[in-house]
Amino acid sequence: MNTRKCEWCPEHLGVRHSHRARFCSTRCRVAAHRAAKNDATPDELRTRDRWVRRDEDKRPLTVAGMAASSTDPRTWSAHKDAAASTAGVGLGFVLSDEDDIACVDLDHCLNPLTGQLAPWAAAIVRDAGTTYVEVSPSGDGLHIWGYATVRHGRRIRRPDGTAVEIYGTGRYIAMTGRRHGSSPSILGDLSAVVSKFTAR
Repeated sequence: MNTRKCEWCPEHLGVRHSHRARFCSTRCRVAAHRAAKNDATPDELRTRDRWVRRDEDKRPLTVAGMAASSTDPRTWSAHKDAAASTAGVGLGFVLSDEDDIACVDLDHCLNPLTGQLAPWAAAIVRDAGTTYVEVSPSGDGLHIWGYATVRHGRRIRRPDGTAVEIYGTGRYIAMTGRRHGSSPSILGDLSAVVSKFTAR
């Protein structure tokens, strides 16, 4: 069974697609091309040399296509170099303890067809305030980016089976540059949102 997925939508690439195919249809290819031209990734992330590529299974890669590590700066690159690389299927940003950039990862909260957000996730996005939020590679999750001191990652499983994950160091996050809604391309203060979860 082919487990490769389209880089734009959550569909699997069928047997009719070549092993080099990245998209399931012309529509997805065009949408991805337009999104790349309109990449909303904040400069606060772009200007840090902590970029990697990622493979279909979300494993980090160097720009040369070798295994990368979220704890080895020698395997990271500048954004322009990672964006120009054809290794893997997309980009990733490494979280490091050299600053307080953090990411709140919301699983399975967004309907990729309607754009409707689950009420629990909408509340978290609202509480996060003015900060960059992007759609995850799966198309049904969100990554909320901002500043907060997070020295130990945390995964909080919700009663409905979804999860909220919070990371600030020693991890990399798959990036899409696909802005959610009207969120700005800046990083805001996530301290209050993070403290709600880490205090539990």
